[in-house]
Amino acid sequence: MKHQILNFNLIVVLIILHSFQFTSAMLDPVDFLALQSIRKSLEDMPGSNYFHSWDFTSDPCNFAGVYCQQDRVVALNLGDPRAGAPGLSGRLHPSIGKLTALAEFTVVPGRIMGAIPATISQLRNLRFLAISRNFIFHEIPATLGELRKLKTLDLSYNQITGGVPWSIGKLPALTNLILCHNHLSGSIPPFISKTLTRLDLKHNDLSGPIVPYSLPSSLQYLSLSWNRFSGRLDRVLPRLNRLNYLDLSLNRFSGPIPVSVFYFPISNLQLDRNQFTGPVQPIKAVRIPIVDLSHNLLYGHVSPFLATVQNLYLNDNRFTGSVPRVFVDRLMSGGIKLLYLQHNFLTGMPIKPRSAIPVSSSLCLQYNCMVPPVQSPCPASAGTQKTRPGSQCNEWKG
Repeated sequence: MKHQILNFNLIVVLIILHSFQFTSAMLDPVDFLALQSIRKSLEDMPGSNYFHSWDFTSDPCNFAGVYCQQDRVVALNLGDPRAGAPGLSGRLHPSIGKLTALAEFTVVPGRIMGAIPATISQLRNLRFLAISRNFIFHEIPATLGELRKLKTLDLSYNQITGGVPWSIGKLPALTNLILCHNHLSGSIPPFISKTLTRLDLKHNDLSGPIVPYSLPSSLQYLSLSWNRFSGRLDRVLPRLNRLNYLDLSLNRFSGPIPVSVFYFPISNLQLDRNQFTGPVQPIKAVRIPIVDLSHNLLYGHVSPFLATVQNLYLNDNRFTGSVPRVFVDRLMSGGIKLLYLQHNFLTGMPIKPRSAIPVSSSLCLQYNCMVPPVQSPCPASAGTQKTRPGSQCNEWKG
């Protein structure tokens, strides 16, 4: 009887061993070992069970986030992608570079630290690379420029330092480059890709001018806000007439605002808090719902062609003269929802003192070269002084 039990147990062990050999053989051995190394360098954050399915006695192609074609891993999505999932902790193992058939590699938000493995440059089939909202630091490896098939590079919301490698600008297939909310510095490279549609570099410490022809005309989304970019844009922006999103706020851009930007197919024009100078002279009615030109060095009369804007921020500039009558008409009819003109050198607005501004609309005329004809609430940043000192008004000629 004991002999029969031993024989039965031996058969069970052989079956298990045979099953393990069969399942592990389904995947290329190099990929199998790479996944093991990746697993050892990462852990589930409390509340996450992403790695629950990563049982290496079974087929790795059935693991969560692992996708295979034949015997190779072609996509690896690390972490639970559901909203609110706590993500992973640890570091990215250099063995990621062994998954040479990989076309997509993503990491969900979590607490993964350390550097981007330089071995990622060995993934010559990679088209999509997204490692965002973690704690990745050090510099972007210049060798990522060897990924000639790469279309999307998203390293946003990390702690990355250094510059944007010049090699990134030479990626021929690049469509989306998202490096916002890091600690990048220096100038940006020219981009050769004729398919680049999204460039998001906001909230960094980038600086220098934007060289003419360094941005492709294929761009549809451009955000450079919260940096230290400088120089003129009158030879850069007119070429980007496919933009449907533009945010250049909080930089040091100077020179005139090109008229063409007022007719881009965008819903929000954000050029505030720069050093733009000159008059603002659109050639026809502006149909952009939100236009923010505040906190610049703009001067001249307020153009009546801006009266078609629903939310218009012209405050903290050097505009002079009287506000055109069309603004009053649009404001009283509810066509203008917000009109901020405070902190300029305006001398009049043809509105009756007892006019009742619609509750849905906001008007601020504080700190100009006139007593505001109507009393309306202003933002706290406008201060408490109603009228600009006469000495300033006499000195400033526009």
